[in-house]
Amino acid sequence: MQAMRRNWKGLAAAAAMTVAAHAAMAAVPLPALNANPAEVSVSGLSAGGFMAVQLHVAYSATFKRGAGIVAGGPYYCAEGSVLNATGRCMTHSTSIPVSTLVSTTNNWAASGAIDPVSNMTGSKVYLFSGTADNTVKQAVMDDLKTYYQSFVPTANTVYKNNLGAGHAMVTDDYGGSCGTTATPYINNCGFDLAGEILTHLYGPLNPRNNGTLGGTFTEFNQSEFITGHGAAATGWIYVPQACTTASCRVHLVLHGCKQNYTDVGDQYVRKTGYNRWADTNNIVLIYPQTSTAATNSCWDWWGYDNANYAKKSGPQMAAMKAMVDRVTSSGGGSSLPAPTGVGTSGATASSMVIGWAGVSGATGYNVYRGGSKVNAAPVAGTNYTDTGLAASTTYSWTVAALDASNAQGAMSTAATGTTTSSGTGGTCYTASNYTHTMAGRAYALYGLTYAYGSGQSMGLWNIYVTTTLKQTGPNYYVIGTC
Repeated sequence: MQAMRRNWKGLAAAAAMTVAAHAAMAAVPLPALNANPAEVSVSGLSAGGFMAVQLHVAYSATFKRGAGIVAGGPYYCAEGSVLNATGRCMTHSTSIPVSTLVSTTNNWAASGAIDPVSNMTGSKVYLFSGTADNTVKQAVMDDLKTYYQSFVPTANTVYKNNLGAGHAMVTDDYGGSCGTTATPYINNCGFDLAGEILTHLYGPLNPRNNGTLGGTFTEFNQSEFITGHGAAATGWIYVPQACTTASCRVHLVLHGCKQNYTDVGDQYVRKTGYNRWADTNNIVLIYPQTSTAATNSCWDWWGYDNANYAKKSGPQMAAMKAMVDRVTSSGGGSSLPAPTGVGTSGATASSMVIGWAGVSGATGYNVYRGGSKVNAAPVAGTNYTDTGLAASTTYSWTVAALDASNAQGAMSTAATGTTTSSGTGGTCYTASNYTHTMAGRAYALYGLTYAYGSGQSMGLWNIYVTTTLKQTGPNYYVIGTC
């Protein structure tokens, strides 16, 4: 997250060589391992910490075991504003409205935008904040603890906040000096944070493997679950040897800003301490990756990509849920390939048409919205109208073909679409980009202006560039006319 407030320098030559070698490797499909869906958890640092909170809260029925948060903040802390993100949610320059965020959580759960909050009462939470972290202040983490008190029993929460660590993932034997904040944002503080997180989430563990790991690292095809939206084409998974035959636990590990594979090579994937605990405790580790097209390589926790970033329908959110679903599935599907050409059209305020190219040998298709199947019976044709949607909302769909035995083939790449406003055309505002930001219709980032909600680029942030913005929903604007 330090990357959001200053320019970053180049990477070391060794990291660049690692990336070059990585680029030559071919990615494979994420495996179906029949892992235990009741033993799923998530953790992350910084932007990954905020995203871990989002996943834990929005998909609480999936991440049943809970979450480990390092230098993160309350759910929906930014409320769609980059100014809130870089202000109150990082420096705590103004107070965070925790009670409002709790109310939003309850309201969204009641509407079905996120899972029921009652799921969190059985989960566990581990919080970590270094005393030398000046990027995400401890006051932000204090507010996260307060937020969780509304949903998670106090006895299920651990808060470690007395170690002199900077803004980084902490280990007991790798990284920079403990109090620093610098790439690769992994610090040696003589404290095994990965082990502490996993032990709290899963209970007493076998001793870690400090030697050669017995499992397998695999670069998987992440674009099977999401393309664009700040996501890389590939991610990484670590599978202990025992998990090729036994039903194992699953832990999703989320890097912070400027920590993806392109930025720091395999350091976050291999050097943060998770793998050696996973190896001896039957835990499958999934390491999703952002791309350098994402703002500062961050996960979307303030809405730079999508207005629904914190809900189940958020593209990044739905993709990671689908990754977990794949790993916890038993496979056994057909050999049919993934449908291609999946796209959306015919948007109304409450429906969307999803279309795709036919798959040879398919007898029908299943359509998934945000990882959940929406068709009651197999779809015979190559299009489907999804109904009951919310106005001015962006959703993500994937499609899979079915064979004559009704076995499902590979899942398609996701396609997104936004429903129209429920109004009669919306309200338009024509003004300078500077005026739009002052009125709360847009935000400025690195000298450029972006519309709230849609995130569309409006050009330079000044008083000379004029743009017409159309409001199509609450805090949602697009470039256009009425």
